[in-house]
Amino acid sequence: MKCQKCTKAATLHITELVTEEQVEELHLCEECAHKYLYNPQQQKQNSTKIGPMASVEESEEPAMLNRECQVCGLKFVDFRNTGRLGCPHDYQAFREELTPLLENIHGETRHCGKTPRRLPQTKQKESELVVLRKMLLQAVNKEAYEEAAKVRDRIRQLEES
Repeated sequence: MKCQKCTKAATLHITELVTEEQVEELHLCEECAHKYLYNPQQQKQNSTKIGPMASVEESEEPAMLNRECQVCGLKFVDFRNTGRLGCPHDYQAFREELTPLLENIHGETRHCGKTPRRLPQTKQKESELVVLRKMLLQAVNKEAYEEAAKVRDRIRQLEES
C-alpha cells in the first residue's frame, strides 16, 4: 500500500475518530506520519479542512453511489456492499472509484500475472503450429516425405523456442 501523501510505501495506518459516526483512515510512510503526528499546526489545518471537504463529499457521494453499469445494471453502492463486480464492463463504468482502490490494495492498476511455461509465447506462434501440423498430416497423406520432414523440423524448431 502506498503513502497517501507521497509515493513511498505506507508503514503506519492511523484511524482517527472525527465524530462518532465519521472515521478517517490515513495510510502514511514513516516520514509523513512523523510530520502528521508531531506538527500540531499541520494537524489543526487538516482538521479545519475536513469539515468543508466532508460536506463536498457528502453532496457528491449519493450521485457516485447511484452510478450504475449500463451493461449489467450494477450500482456502485451494490459493489461497495458486496465487494463483487457484475461484469467486465464495470471496471470502465466505475474507473474513477476503482483506480485508487486498486492502487492501495495491489500497488498497481494493471494485472501482471504469469503464463505457463509450456504454452506458446504468442497467439501467432500457436496458430502457426496448428497450420504446420495440418500441413504435416497432408504431406504424410500425399506421401511427400521430404516436405513432411521439413514441416516436422519447423514444428520442432517452434516448439523448442
